[in-house]
Amino acid sequence: MSRRTVIAAVDGSAESLAAAAWAAREAHLRGLPLHLLHARQDRSPLFSAALPGGAGPAPDGTTLTRHGAELVLAETADRLREGCPDLDVSVEQVTGRPAEVLLSATEGAEVLVMGSRGLGALGGFLAGSVSTPVIARAERPVIVVRPGERVEDGADGGAVDRHCLDVVLGLDLSRPCDALISYAFEAATARGAGLRVVHGWTAPAVFDHDPAAADPGHRVAGGLREASALTDVLRPWRGTFPQVEVTEQCVVGKAAHHLVDASVDASLVVVGRRVRRAPFGTHVGSVTHAVLHHAASPVAVVPHL
Repeated sequence: MSRRTVIAAVDGSAESLAAAAWAAREAHLRGLPLHLLHARQDRSPLFSAALPGGAGPAPDGTTLTRHGAELVLAETADRLREGCPDLDVSVEQVTGRPAEVLLSATEGAEVLVMGSRGLGALGGFLAGSVSTPVIARAERPVIVVRPGERVEDGADGGAVDRHCLDVVLGLDLSRPCDALISYAFEAATARGAGLRVVHGWTAPAVFDHDPAAADPGHRVAGGLREASALTDVLRPWRGTFPQVEVTEQCVVGKAAHHLVDASVDASLVVVGRRVRRAPFGTHVGSVTHAVLHHAASPVAVVPHL
């Protein structure tokens, strides 16, 4: 499989079908092929969800048969091709441990798109025991999408396509990773959208104990230093992507809170995850963890060293 491929994990649940629709739009915007992937493990429970083509909800505790998976994949692909006739769509069903199948697939993909209602409450094989290790261990970006996120009501009562809204990047200036910044700029470029870069900082603890340091002027100076550092980090990227309108937000407080607030009117929130070589553990970082659970928009988790 070409590395320049958008993969959508599909299991027939409403969450995964929303992810497939979102992935199709992403593939179209980037001029990439879309690959619908179903990981089938015998005797794994199928989340009770409506299947395409009026198949109706599957009873709790049943499994998605090979034929059922083929039907879901085929009908999903047909529906996406109808919406975008020029889109190159392929399908695949793989038998194996879902997390391992998805992790293997990301090695040859541009991005993996998964459906979610919130980690720990996912449909089908995208249960928390699968999605969490995939996000924590994938070596390519993983995007988490919830149902109904592509379109929202605008201020004038009309429909607004989220893909047209700004991309939001959460950036830690202590580790400004090129892969993370590049992904955010490319996402904004593909959408013809602006990029809001959010950097959260906290005043040193000494401010709380030293009366002199508590002078408001010290906090203002600290904020100016952080803002200047953010500008310096982004300057070469502005030159590389001159078509992207960049808004810098250097804010006081926990970055996760500001990113969740910004997600309300964002097409995508981009956050990072440090690559861990340990064979065990599913840590993604406190900020990324909070954004995944509470963001109103799709979230892209980009691994970096």
